Amino acid sequence: MPDHATLPIYVQLSELLIREIAAGRYIEGDKLPPERDLAASLGTSVGTLRKALAELTARGFLERRQGSGNYVRIPDHPDNVYALFRVELLEGGGLPTAEVLSVDRRSKPRDLPHFGPSAEGHRIRRLRSLSGQVAVLEEIWLDGDRTGTLSAADLSESLYLHYRTKLGFWVSQAEDRVGLAPVPDWAPPTFGVATGAPCVCITRVSWDHRGQAVEASRNWIDTRVATYVARIR
Repeated sequence: MPDHATLPIYVQLSELLIREIAAGRYIEGDKLPPERDLAASLGTSVGTLRKALAELTARGFLERRQGSGNYVRIPDHPDNVYALFRVELLEGGGLPTAEVLSVDRRSKPRDLPHFGPSAEGHRIRRLRSLSGQVAVLEEIWLDGDRTGTLSAADLSESLYLHYRTKLGFWVSQAEDRVGLAPVPDWAPPTFGVATGAPCVCITRVSWDHRGQAVEASRNWIDTRVATYVARIR
């Protein structure tokens, strides 16, 4: 079930704004637009936006200055769902949500970069959407030593959130390599690029907060809908 079915609107908005901060659209010390203007740009009410801003303030992402406005802060350890997600709609932004297609434990494929000590991994296949538009086909491999079992029910809201709250680690950095790869034959029809067609593909290796490689993934992007973005400030 996609994330947006389980997250309240104000939480969706707070995650969207956190993602904008993580992606570099807002940097430390930036002042957010006035609440009425920001609410209008996000298509929500001022009351719902204020709940989202209160959530961000409680989590250390905003500083509210009386009579001045809301200012961005960057916590040392961002506690958010989508901080490392670097794909955006062509027009920019977009709330990421995920639909889990399958979860299996099996031998790691030889053509992935090395990660973790186990010969086995948990293979997670998902569709990512941005504000309701299907944008990315994902195959994620978690090292088998991190947990004996993993199910689709564990990932009802966020894979990274499950890592942190249930498995006791969090992903703190990632290396992405951009290339072309054919769309795999397991892609569902709802992914907009035909099976076998060449597609922009991001191969990622992720490390936990102790510096150990724990995950490798492939992400096929429908470039008619979305684009990969990296910002350097």
